[in-house]
Amino acid sequence: MTEVVGPFWKSSYSGQENACVEVAHTAPGGRAVRDSKYSDSGPLLAVSRESWHAFIRQFG
Repeated sequence: MTEVVGPFWKSSYSGQENACVEVAHTAPGGRAVRDSKYSDSGPLLAVSRESWHAFIRQFG
């Protein structure tokens, strides 16, 4: 199981489509991403620190 570490989930707002995601830090230094509509019961995507930084460089 992925361990989420504080500070906890941060949300993004996507406008009227209601397709928001939440991102949190994980141990050791990665990130977890989830759909804000299903934050209590939905799946969680966990990525390594290196993968997260590559994503941010590409799309951020």
